[in-house]
Amino acid sequence: MSPETGAPLLHTAAPSGRGAVAAQHGPIQLRTVAAGLEHPWSLAHLPNGLMLVTERPGRLRFVGEDGSLSQPLGGLPEVYAEGQGGLLDVVLDPLFGQTRILYLAYSEAGEGGASTAVLRARLETSGLEDVKVIFRQLPKVDGPNHWGARLVFAWDGTLFITLGERFKFDPAQDLSTHLGKIVRINSDGSVPPDNPFVARKDARPEIWSYGHRNIQGAAIHPETGELWVSEMGPKGGDELNIIKPGRNYGWPVVSWGDHYDDTPIPDHPTRPEFEPPAYYWNPVISPSGMAFYSGNGIPGWQGSLLIGGLSSEALIRLTLDGARVASEERIAMGARIRDVRPALDGTVYMLTDEDDGRILRLAAAE
Repeated sequence: MSPETGAPLLHTAAPSGRGAVAAQHGPIQLRTVAAGLEHPWSLAHLPNGLMLVTERPGRLRFVGEDGSLSQPLGGLPEVYAEGQGGLLDVVLDPLFGQTRILYLAYSEAGEGGASTAVLRARLETSGLEDVKVIFRQLPKVDGPNHWGARLVFAWDGTLFITLGERFKFDPAQDLSTHLGKIVRINSDGSVPPDNPFVARKDARPEIWSYGHRNIQGAAIHPETGELWVSEMGPKGGDELNIIKPGRNYGWPVVSWGDHYDDTPIPDHPTRPEFEPPAYYWNPVISPSGMAFYSGNGIPGWQGSLLIGGLSSEALIRLTLDGARVASEERIAMGARIRDVRPALDGTVYMLTDEDDGRILRLAAAE
């Protein structure tokens, strides 16, 4: 059971290659769509049936429905492919069908170290054109960890960017930096005038919320338009958070986990001024890509929140009752799941975080 809510937890068996996967509402078909990808990080479905996939070392490829992989596309900047860094998230512009504009998050080296950056570009058959960097996390610091780097468009067309605290801890509470923050910008990189800290001289105007550790899953709730995120905790204490503008989510002052050296961290209830998580995991699942499932292709899944688990090697399905997690199902995948992307036909695509990474497809059993 989940310790904070008592929500029922159901484990299901690991799949053995292609075939049926046991799940709460009946078997689901699992198929490997493509293989041979080096630590794939993010996937986007294109209107023409192709997919785009990023590989952490710095490659962007087309993937066909038959699993065929293109050569790496041109036009990408040099990425800082060290540790957890590299070429990370990819999302399409809401008007991609007319503009062919996309956005990529990646790790960028520069004076002082490296940081998360976001570019905007036009996708052509051979690669990217009109590439423009629209955001850079400041400051650049040393170290290979905690880049965040999920990109999500809000209903109003603004862009949310999750930014890890780069394993530096205290800067997550410092509004003069982008470390440990969620920022909100317009699609051209400008700052929306209604951001919560625009009028504060001691704060970065892009900041939407703060006190975060390392958010690698983010999605807009399909009914409320709120931003939900899955956030990696330390030794224990992974979190599901519902993001409100201007709020402080407490890292590293509070956590449901402890530091890796077992030094305790005060629990959330000890500091009620911080926003508590809607749900948490202890032991951790290491949550990564996340999506709401709004289709009807897989029975019993409509309205669920799907989260990829890295250390847990599972697809986590949360059943929701409003903002409350009513139950949790863990479908063992036998591999680290980096990203989760539902398709328009009701199937679900996942990426495995491996040297020989795969694209997996879940569909209703026939």
